[in-house]
Amino acid sequence: MTVIESIPVKSTVVDLCKTRPLHPRPDGQDRYTISEVSALSGLTAHTLRWYERIGLMPHVDRSHTGQRRFTNKDLDWLAFVGKLRLTGMPVADMVRYAELVREGEHTFDARQELLEQTRRDVITRMAELQDTLAVLDHKIDFYAEARRASERA
Repeated sequence: MTVIESIPVKSTVVDLCKTRPLHPRPDGQDRYTISEVSALSGLTAHTLRWYERIGLMPHVDRSHTGQRRFTNKDLDWLAFVGKLRLTGMPVADMVRYAELVREGEHTFDARQELLEQTRRDVITRMAELQDTLAVLDHKIDFYAEARRASERA
C-alpha cells in the first residue's frame, strides 16, 4: 500500500484529465471576456493579465478593439494551472512548463520529467500532512479522553 492509498478520502476521485470539462459555451462560440473568465476561474483580472505577461498563458486572442477574448481551451489551461498551483509547483516551473508546451512535441520528455518531479514533491508533502494529521488526531483523542475522565470524577 502506498502512502496515497492510506489517506482517507471523503469524496469520489474523478480523473479530470480523462473527462472533458463542461464549458459555458460550445467550441466555436467560446469568446469570453476577462471578467467572465475571472468569474468562471476564480482568478482576478489582474492575475489573468499577470499570467499572460509572464508567459504562463498562451497567446490570448484580442477583439478588434483590443480586448482579450479567451476560449474554452484557455479555460482548460487555467484549470490545469490551478492544479499545478495546488501542488506547490513554483511559478517559474509553471512558466517553464508552458514554454515547453509552446515549443512542441519534441519537449514531451522534459515536460514529463517536470511533472514527475512535481508528483514526487506532492507525495512527499502528502506524507508530511499525513504525519501531521496523525499528531492532530492523537492530541484530539487526548483532550477527549481527559474531558471524559474529568466528567467521571
